Amino acid sequence: MKERPAKRNSWAWRLAAAVLVSFAVVVLFAGFLAPYDHTTQSRQAISAPPSSIRFRDSEGDVVRPYIYARRLVDPLTFRYEEIETERYSIGMLVEGEPYDLLGFIHTRTHLIGILDRDAAAPRLHLLGTDSLGRDRFSRLLIAIRFSLLVCPLGAAVACIIGILFGLFSGYAGRFADTVMMGAADSMLALPTLILILAARAAFPLELPPMRAAFLLVVIFALTGWAPMARLTRGIVRSLKESEFVLAARSIGLTEIRIMFRHILPNAAPALLTQALIMLPYFLLAEVALSYLGVGVQEPEPSLGNMLAAAGDVTQLTRQPLLLLSPAIVIFVFVLAVRLLADERPAKRQSV
Repeated sequence: MKERPAKRNSWAWRLAAAVLVSFAVVVLFAGFLAPYDHTTQSRQAISAPPSSIRFRDSEGDVVRPYIYARRLVDPLTFRYEEIETERYSIGMLVEGEPYDLLGFIHTRTHLIGILDRDAAAPRLHLLGTDSLGRDRFSRLLIAIRFSLLVCPLGAAVACIIGILFGLFSGYAGRFADTVMMGAADSMLALPTLILILAARAAFPLELPPMRAAFLLVVIFALTGWAPMARLTRGIVRSLKESEFVLAARSIGLTEIRIMFRHILPNAAPALLTQALIMLPYFLLAEVALSYLGVGVQEPEPSLGNMLAAAGDVTQLTRQPLLLLSPAIVIFVFVLAVRLLADERPAKRQSV
């Protein structure tokens, strides 16, 4: 009888994978999915509710989706009413504001928008607008792109540093192992969030988005490698006296080759799980920085500075789900990552 891994057929694993793939699509094509530029303001639509999309005309017939123009009737409560004599159709792959697809393809095509390009045409606001008249849905997509670029990159660099550090520490002699793990334990003993805040505060707040992203990746990598190093060192020490390692050493393989061709592949499943577990902590750290005002700065959006708008109690009581949409995104992403990390393939026996 022999053991073989069972197929991953759990609905939770499939759902989590689908959610993470959807986030990856948003990261790659945020400009295309966003109807408008995230910095464009519409002074005629301040704190507006989501656009009401209709699929039937006044006679009840199914028609192309459309919206009515709106006007502000109460500036104190931001109450809008529709002008039913001004109807505008919604289309796919419409021309709009320019952006760079994938960072280098200059285009004006957006997935969805208003077909009428008249300057007086209303805008399609799927999540309404913020207090400056900016489209909240477009800003949410760009915020997801920024946060989910910074966090996985920071986690990946931190994991690489931690794996290399732990690999050499676990394989080295007692003195080197003691010194290296002492450094890792010292890093683990530090309050990570306070250390990240102090490191970020040492640089100017007004940084371009790409420089701010690079800085956050470096900070996360330098402060988050220790847990991975600890785990790697423990796995290496348990594997280095295994029979396959002794056999590889007996045929004359170098120690470097043994570490990277024999020990590391056997440690990879546990290290991958640890990397997935670490990923939400990096996301929450980036959100905390932006929420406290030391991350990416306005007008560039991130999940943290968009969530800071929920501190306006007046707006929160009027549009709770819209203002908390960044928190919903964070919850869904963290839940998907944890489900993916916890859903391990079981082993079954077969004759």
